[in-house]
Amino acid sequence: MPPHKVPFARLRRFLQGNFAAVLVFVCLITGWELACTIGKVPQWLLPAPSRIVGALWTARDILPIHIMTTTIEVLLGFGLGVSVGVPLSILIVLSPLARKVIYPILVVLQSVPKVALAPIVLVWIGYGTGSKVLIAAMTAFFPIIINTSAGMEAVPRELLELSRSLNSPSLKVFWKVRLPFAMPYLFSGMKVAMALALIGAVVGEFVGSDRGLGYLILTFSSTMNTPLVFGAMALLAVLGICLFYVVSLAERVFCPWYQSGGDKERYI
Repeated sequence: MPPHKVPFARLRRFLQGNFAAVLVFVCLITGWELACTIGKVPQWLLPAPSRIVGALWTARDILPIHIMTTTIEVLLGFGLGVSVGVPLSILIVLSPLARKVIYPILVVLQSVPKVALAPIVLVWIGYGTGSKVLIAAMTAFFPIIINTSAGMEAVPRELLELSRSLNSPSLKVFWKVRLPFAMPYLFSGMKVAMALALIGAVVGEFVGSDRGLGYLILTFSSTMNTPLVFGAMALLAVLGICLFYVVSLAERVFCPWYQSGGDKERYI
């Protein structure tokens, strides 16, 4: 097949494999549009999808900078969460003392609503991008720690005993046995963490920001511009889906032996 036709072939396979989901989505959007039009629902209460698209098109000049700002905050926060979460997971698995010390702190930190922590972080770090990145990282790193730790501890005992019987060094056992076995768990945690990083970044923008999709939602809500509020939320949803599938594609590259989604993975 010619290279320029490959994307279209993949799109066709995706639509064929997900026809029911696409049909339901189209029916929901159509029903929403008809309900707003026939029922004459006020625009400020619930705008029709066509009005949302029109509002986004009208605001197209200001959207790119806000989309880029939120995307950068999410990616940096996600990267920071992974950079902190993976080493902590390794430390928790390899050191029982670290597990006893670190785990309670992590649970306490995760139990505190990030909306409550956001103003404090803003005071500590300031009004810039750093505070949003930190909030996104604080929101994202917990599932990475839990999933990675679970993956490293899920290695069959027989496999570890076989490695010890061969007098393999502990570091080699970690790199050759524990880490590869934990990779699917790590990517499962990263998928959740990416969505949480998006939520954390938006929370940070709600608390204090002059750019980003969260800032747009807050601003348009205050002016009762409901179509653009829905439009910003739709852009956040699209951004979240795209970032989720970026992690899924990375999973296919780094874990080719593992198909977490079964047959559906073939249509990504």
